[in-house]
Amino acid sequence: MSYSKLSQNYISFFINILGNENVIYNQDIKKYSSDHTEDLVYSPEIVLFPRTTKQVSEIVSYCNKNLIPITPSAALTGLSGGALPVFGGVSLSTKKMNKLLEINTKNFQATVEPGLINEDFQNELEGYDLFYPPDPASKGSCTIGGNIALNAGGPRAVKYGVTSNYILNLEVVLPNGNIIWTGANTLKNATGYNLTQLITGSEGTLAVITKAVIRLLPLPKFNVLMLVPFIKINDACKVVSEIFFKGIVPSCLELMEKEGLDLIKKNNICEVPFDINEEAYLLIELDGNNNDQLIKNAENLNEIFDNYNCGKVLFAESSGEKNKLWKVRRNIAIAVKSFSVYKEEDTVVPRDKLPQLMSGVKSIGKKYNFKSICYGHVGDGNLHVNILKENLSEFDWNVVLKKSIREIFELCVQLGGTISGEHGIGLVQKEFIDIPFPKEMINLQKKIKKIFDPNNIMNPGKIFPD
Repeated sequence: MSYSKLSQNYISFFINILGNENVIYNQDIKKYSSDHTEDLVYSPEIVLFPRTTKQVSEIVSYCNKNLIPITPSAALTGLSGGALPVFGGVSLSTKKMNKLLEINTKNFQATVEPGLINEDFQNELEGYDLFYPPDPASKGSCTIGGNIALNAGGPRAVKYGVTSNYILNLEVVLPNGNIIWTGANTLKNATGYNLTQLITGSEGTLAVITKAVIRLLPLPKFNVLMLVPFIKINDACKVVSEIFFKGIVPSCLELMEKEGLDLIKKNNICEVPFDINEEAYLLIELDGNNNDQLIKNAENLNEIFDNYNCGKVLFAESSGEKNKLWKVRRNIAIAVKSFSVYKEEDTVVPRDKLPQLMSGVKSIGKKYNFKSICYGHVGDGNLHVNILKENLSEFDWNVVLKKSIREIFELCVQLGGTISGEHGIGLVQKEFIDIPFPKEMINLQKKIKKIFDPNNIMNPGKIFPD
């Protein structure tokens, strides 16, 4: 595909729509050239900050007519390169479309703009005793629009599900500039194809999200948080399925490997309020409205742990202690990044296959001479594998390592899983899309993309191999 290069006429058109303050095309553009994916840099030719759906429509329509590629973006916290403008063109940031438009307490719904920060949304809902569960590690900076584009999960997905479980309806701008709503503001909808779910997780390749109607839940009144150390990391993986077999569904069930915790402490990323002596730690949260039942469930979990090689269980006694433990979990990725260039693979398998996945990852690491630090949402089988560059040569890092990543993904699929649980395919995983999907499935998805976006202007170069 041959795209148009930015011209002064194009710049003038965008300034006329948005004003000078919402258009960037000078040296400040560097900060919009990367996200949190490895050390990749792709510079847009211009960054636009619309504030209304009408402005988005005018921009997209103009780009479609003039064959200017558009890459939707906002917080740039992604880990698959999905918001990187690999063909230059327009970086369309919804960062300034950040309003919470309505909270409907009678129907447990909210209507929001895509640039609203996840944590700000959650904090506002608490004042109404309402709850939006999806909470990615970057919840303090990531946006609802980005979460929808990637069908984000987070620690609470194990009990409450992922973003797609809460999206009722979307206002989107199609690549031709037309504005549509994809569904209805109802809990049930069996009317035609489910375009709401199709857009959710489509990584900005089909349309630009401009509003979302979101399903909410009552806010749980109580929670219990416990930290469980395991002498062997495979025992930490094995115990996960047994917890559910006993009839207990945690609201969060997270694994942290010792090396990640050591890096947090070594680099003073945040306080680690416990001794780091074992191979792995499970951070387990239980929530609900009956505190006595939560405490009883925690006691039952202790009985399960007695059958595994685990150390003394730590219970967080106060909200301050709970926040400290969660801060440790959410800062592992930052600690890894501060130590070495790394690649994060977002593997996911049925949770009873976690021991085989963990053993396989470590075995593949020995075979290809790389070190990995693992952590993640093991309650739903989602393990983040961080491969460290350290002393690997450029050839090994850029060429040989792809073989090892392919072996890890092949193992995931063999175990009944797939190659991304919540980070998306984006740019860095598209060469591996043939592992979970046969050619016929890939071609079918490409045809869907073609129907929405015949000129291929919407986030080109993502998901599918070139």
